Amino acid sequence: MEGLAIREIRKSYGETPILEGISFTLVPGEILAVLGPSGSGKTTLLEIIAGLEKPDSGDILWDGRSLLEIPTHLRNFGLMFQEYVLFPHKNVGENVAFGLRMAGLDQQIIKLRVNQVLDLVGLPGYLNRDISTLSGGEQQRVALARSLAPEPRLVMLDEPLGALDRAIRERLVGELREILKKACQTALYVTHDQEEAFSIADRIVIIGNGKTAQMGTAREIYYQPNSPYVARFLGMTNLLEAVAHPEQSGAVIETVLGSWPVSVKHEGKGLVLLRPDRIYLNPEKVQNGFSLKGKLTGSTFSGSTRQIQLKINGLELKFNLTNPGDELPEVDHPLQIWFSPDQALHFYQQA
Repeated sequence: MEGLAIREIRKSYGETPILEGISFTLVPGEILAVLGPSGSGKTTLLEIIAGLEKPDSGDILWDGRSLLEIPTHLRNFGLMFQEYVLFPHKNVGENVAFGLRMAGLDQQIIKLRVNQVLDLVGLPGYLNRDISTLSGGEQQRVALARSLAPEPRLVMLDEPLGALDRAIRERLVGELREILKKACQTALYVTHDQEEAFSIADRIVIIGNGKTAQMGTAREIYYQPNSPYVARFLGMTNLLEAVAHPEQSGAVIETVLGSWPVSVKHEGKGLVLLRPDRIYLNPEKVQNGFSLKGKLTGSTFSGSTRQIQLKINGLELKFNLTNPGDELPEVDHPLQIWFSPDQALHFYQQA
């Protein structure tokens, strides 16, 4: 059950550090998403794991054995990139069979395996189809089938849905997870898209400033972001300078917008996150609630939620209303919100 272990991987290009001590583990059968902004070193990390790049220091292990001296073609890892790089002069079956033929397998075994993976990715009967006749989503499935056909112990997917429009991506991401789980395939999924990572992965590692910022399930990361960096990356930007004063039952968090009691012990200076998804317009929905009053400066309706911008004491704050049918005043009119400090606040002590 050891699987993949990444230990303190560091990589620089010239004087520019890209990765500064990345560490995480991936157990067999798990889908792990590597999530981070563009330029955070995600693709470089993938290339190092694949053996296409060498790290400056650190180690990559599979089942406890270092892979640093193992060439790419002997690692038994599959790769799938955003650019599918399908062979236009070969049909679907020939594309899927490419890795199997390179391995010198018997023709009957190749045919059986190609049909198996085409069924798995939802393309039965596509064996003789020309690549040029396929949609973007179908080409993505062919590329996935080609990656899965040799039965790699790890398949790595680098922004595999990035070239597709959003509607197709949203449909395919769930199907992609189902395909990988049906194949019992261990997978490393690289993306900058939070929703994509949350939808497909068993666990997520967030990369920031060349380091492992946080690792956990989607729920753990979303509901307990461990740093202001992770909170901002997830779109939670209501961060206020604060001082925590310890009390017998917890602490009081003091900010420019007010002071609020919490049941967790905190002390000292830091930042406090006021979660955008834990505020209400109706005080009856909040136990032990506190309120803030400001001026509504904007509102965006997105179907299941409504994002509002509220100006309070000169600060612009953003919140998400989970009941988009709530009545709102006109823009530039007063609006009062309610929240429970224990549910809505995260305090980050100054290092």
